[in-house]
Amino acid sequence: MLLSITTTHQPASDLGYLLAKHPDRIQSFELNFGQAHFFYPEARADLCRASLLVEVDPIYLTRRGQTVRDAGALYPYVNDRPYVASSFLCVALSQVLRSAISGRCKERPELAAQAIPLRAELSVVRCRGGEEFLRRLFEPLGYEVEAAPLPLDSHFEEWGPSPYFRVSVEAETTLAQLLTHLYVLLPVLDHDKHYWVGEDEVEKLLRHGEGWLESHPERSRITRGYLKQRPSLVRMALARLVEDEEEGSEDGSRSSRTDDREDFVERPLGLHDTRLKTVAQLLKEAGCRRMVDLGCGEGRLLKRLMEDRHFTEIVGLDASIRALEIAHSRLKLDELPEAQRQRIRLLHGALTYRDARIEGFDAAAVVEVIEHLDPPRLRALERVLFGCAKPGLVLLTTPNREYNAKWPALGADSLRHPDHRFEWTRAEFGAWAGEVAARYAYAVEIRPLGPSDPDVGAPSQLALFRKTTGAGSTAIMEKHHED
Repeated sequence: MLLSITTTHQPASDLGYLLAKHPDRIQSFELNFGQAHFFYPEARADLCRASLLVEVDPIYLTRRGQTVRDAGALYPYVNDRPYVASSFLCVALSQVLRSAISGRCKERPELAAQAIPLRAELSVVRCRGGEEFLRRLFEPLGYEVEAAPLPLDSHFEEWGPSPYFRVSVEAETTLAQLLTHLYVLLPVLDHDKHYWVGEDEVEKLLRHGEGWLESHPERSRITRGYLKQRPSLVRMALARLVEDEEEGSEDGSRSSRTDDREDFVERPLGLHDTRLKTVAQLLKEAGCRRMVDLGCGEGRLLKRLMEDRHFTEIVGLDASIRALEIAHSRLKLDELPEAQRQRIRLLHGALTYRDARIEGFDAAAVVEVIEHLDPPRLRALERVLFGCAKPGLVLLTTPNREYNAKWPALGADSLRHPDHRFEWTRAEFGAWAGEVAARYAYAVEIRPLGPSDPDVGAPSQLALFRKTTGAGSTAIMEKHHED
């Protein structure tokens, strides 16, 4: 089986640094099922092509075939395993190109993080779902796909269309992303693995699928194919993947908190952790002990608060049943001692309808939620939160649209998440917060979140609302004056 990777990035020979393999050398590697050879058919300044050739030991296949329960009588002797891109190739990728697939490059670290034009060519791929399925796997990830069917011998025409293709995928992406996509998707196309699939494969899938798998339209089929259709493992993996749900877009759920485009661009800044850390710290500094997380999603903020005994009552509310199930699992609620269990509750509900269960708290956190609401629904949220629930303190965060221009993957005119209905500039956010504060008798302070740029500000912004009159504000304001 043969994989070739080509780039026209200038100078193209820098591909050797990314792969950690010198263009002037042919290298061979021993694998437990054969050998891998790495070489460069072309290495010029304008074009560089690197190739990985994997040779599978037929004796290994014969011995393995004798232990395969569902194998036909000829399986150990007549099969396509040595020739098609399969889990054998994936193991070779992980061993021969370990640093490249993890995105590490000691000599050119800035290049490892840069999207460059890359083309991967596979001499033979087996795809039982045909070309259409192949395209459904790669095209949502931004690849241009070319697939040329390889006809079967005339003696086998009665078997139907050939499942074999010569495939190339091309995109402007990082080398680590390309290799990671191949590592996950090739066994899915091949619909087989040459080794036992256990729980460690779930961890591999989640690790290599981070940032793209949970938002892929074929997420379920990819998960089933990668885990070799093992139901218990598939359920385990899907339960841990973030799922986008329709109800989240209507009612302020933030059930997709990890690996969509928003998280992909923000992750290098550690922005989500910064938000949660800042909110938790401000809640504690203000003396809040009873708080509610509105649009709690999968419970990341709740988990952080649960670890601090300062907070005596913690409530999470979300419109997504699935997100609440994941939060329940993340918080290990079924395993907590009764005293700990009584500190926390998860509630199903919408942020745009009055709910007596969220009234009377010291504080409310609304972290990256409002941008998921249609603008006409904001008034309903304002009324429910500031007019009915009336917490003494409200901490509300939202993206700063101006900062999007700093990310080449987005640009000034793009939103960070396909479900965002809007994103505000600093001036727009400040104007909205000021109007709300005046209407509902709160004082408001706007703070930047994340590294600040002199031209466009910080990537995220936080509004800190303090109740100036009414019940529920006394303890908070006293703590504020002490500070």
